[in-house]
Amino acid sequence: MKLRTVTRVIQSHPSKDGDGVKINRVHGFNDAKLSPFLMIDELKSDNPNDYIGGFPPHPHRGIETLTYMLKGHFQHRDHMGNVGELSSGGAQWMSAGKGVIHSEMPIMNDGELHGFQIWINLPAAKKMLPAQYHDFQAPEINEFGSAQNLLRMISGNAIENGEAITGPLQNTGVETLIADWQALAGEARSIAMSSAYQVNLFVYKGSIEVAGKQLSQGHLVQLSEGEQLSLKAVKDSGVLILAGLPIDEPVVHYGPFVMNSMDEINQAIQDYQNGVLTE
Repeated sequence: MKLRTVTRVIQSHPSKDGDGVKINRVHGFNDAKLSPFLMIDELKSDNPNDYIGGFPPHPHRGIETLTYMLKGHFQHRDHMGNVGELSSGGAQWMSAGKGVIHSEMPIMNDGELHGFQIWINLPAAKKMLPAQYHDFQAPEINEFGSAQNLLRMISGNAIENGEAITGPLQNTGVETLIADWQALAGEARSIAMSSAYQVNLFVYKGSIEVAGKQLSQGHLVQLSEGEQLSLKAVKDSGVLILAGLPIDEPVVHYGPFVMNSMDEINQAIQDYQNGVLTE
């Protein structure tokens, strides 16, 4: 099988979102090589003042979000009556579809907060479907390997040593594989996945080697076409694996709305102002 190699490395940068929440923005919009992913934010702090305002009620249309917490809690509330109390090691998924209004509040655990929120695009045919929500606490995330070399599968499917490995999140708006690899220095991992996927990595801890290239904490890594992903930890490391089927459609982004045209964005704004976004 063809090995995936590094084609581009992007350095993440500090930013703010919500009510002044300090984040590390891994990447933003307008990168076809990231598709179907639109945005990746890292929340990491030991200072409550960095996020105390949280993310007050706000709308979305046309996207899915995946929130994954390594450390800390993340509370979700939405117009459908869902209340998600996500704890360390868990994930929550929301498809905004035609419209959702929700709020989010990060909460420390033992003086620490570390997690990620990922925006995932929806194809045009699914942007106006009803909203959905589901959370997965830590015991529901499928784990493969040992504490020294652990792969936590959140969504999708892959093959390792001839065996299928899967995540609990399936049948989303666009096919994705999202996983977290945590490994001590010297440990390695090799998994196979669909050659149709675009694959990106985010190194959130330590440093790793991919096909002979060393990558460090804070790097977003875009990979070439192929079927095989091989990783080696140079230091004790943590890596998000973000793979999925690219969506070859126009992307128009305005605040919390992601559609295919400016006319659709204007309609979303009008629907929200008229109180009918979620109807």
